Amino acid sequence: MNFRGPQKEEMISAGIDIGTSTTKLVISRFTLMNMAGGAHVPRIEIIDKQVIHRSPIYLTPLTTPTTIDIEKIENLVRKEYQKAGIEPKDIQTGAVIITGETATKTNAEVMLHQLSDHAGEFLVATAGPDLEGIIAAKGSGAYEFSKETGKTIANIDIGGGTANVAVYKSGRLCGTCTLHIGGRLIEFKDNRIQSISPPVKDLLQHWGSQLEEGQSPNSKEIKKITDFMAEVIAKMLKRELSLEDHALLLGHEPNWVDHIEAIMFSGGISECLYQYEKGSSQYDDIGLMLADSIKESTSLAHWTWVKPQETVRATVLGAGMQTTEISGATIEADNGKLPIKNLPVFQVRFEADFKIVMSQFFKLIEEAIELYDPQREGQNFAVYFSELPYLRFREIDVFADSILTAMKQKPNRTQPLVLVLDRDYAKVLGQTLKRKDSSQSVICIDQIKVENGDYLDIGQVLETDVVPVIIKTLTFQK
Repeated sequence: MNFRGPQKEEMISAGIDIGTSTTKLVISRFTLMNMAGGAHVPRIEIIDKQVIHRSPIYLTPLTTPTTIDIEKIENLVRKEYQKAGIEPKDIQTGAVIITGETATKTNAEVMLHQLSDHAGEFLVATAGPDLEGIIAAKGSGAYEFSKETGKTIANIDIGGGTANVAVYKSGRLCGTCTLHIGGRLIEFKDNRIQSISPPVKDLLQHWGSQLEEGQSPNSKEIKKITDFMAEVIAKMLKRELSLEDHALLLGHEPNWVDHIEAIMFSGGISECLYQYEKGSSQYDDIGLMLADSIKESTSLAHWTWVKPQETVRATVLGAGMQTTEISGATIEADNGKLPIKNLPVFQVRFEADFKIVMSQFFKLIEEAIELYDPQREGQNFAVYFSELPYLRFREIDVFADSILTAMKQKPNRTQPLVLVLDRDYAKVLGQTLKRKDSSQSVICIDQIKVENGDYLDIGQVLETDVVPVIIKTLTFQK
């Protein structure tokens, strides 16, 4: 099998993090290389990632406390691209991560449709606290620490509105959790309390506290709140949250089983802890007091603290550099149908005999359509085939027939078939499908691992005959 294209290729990635408090942008350069020998099937990997531009840390422009000013974000992005000497057409991968209090489905969808014209063909808007925690752990260095040491580490990314926790062991995600803990949950103006967030109001009401908006800040009362937040972080790490603590829980309970050995802090509050950024701004909120409470907490002293590689920029670096994976080089892809964004994944496991799974396949695709396109409006989806057995050509032929028959149920027959395989069969399966039905557009990729319920973004085919893929878990916050 010949390897077409150059042995090395570069691509440009952008990461944009739009948080409750701050907005940041990074532009990175990836170097791709064929790591297989000349006679082997090509194996393209990212061998180098280099940040080529970091924006200043901007205050997030908002029209309301939870609505992003898209026009100002567009201007900000345009200005940073000009500084970096980059044009939108140069961007081939990356992500816009909308986080914290601004991470709503409406914000993300508007951003997806409006910003992509200015930010690059393949940039996508994603949001959701679990995803934010995962990306921050990769940008902060916690993920790499777990891979290098084999230890279980919790990365606690605390910004303006939320603390997003991701636990990793030996490079494997063990679980996530999100708390209503952040610097902007109480804000001040002219030595008065300007705003108190609803979760903190609930907590104050439970305590019978008289603290309210418009008052002069009572430092003792506020320190009680930030001390409580630090204590809730510790109890969350031990999976021992009480009913009172649930006032600060956003979404599900901690869902890992592993015993945590080390902790790492990232986000704006960790910048208050470590002060990596020169001349970083001070804000009229409880951020510094929360950082002090975390530092002074005897409960949090129970764990080994590992310094992050990045503090306030952890999420944006994760978005720009750690979200991209590369498909196998032996793929079949109709480049005219790419890029594809926000494609839900339906998983088909080959736990049973190949013939049994093929006999059930029509019914499985019926289930997928019912799940992702119940109104029959034409929502496309990707089918992920996992635990594939060894397949001979006769079985590939049966596989292709089963796929084409089952996919005739889809309401929009002009959509490409998007197939993801965990074994190196994408090229032969894709070509077999095209031979059997030349009118059917096919995107068949392999060497990517996804799960049921994930979302995919697939970029355009690069010179090295691979595609960049972004795998998103819990794309939008509900």
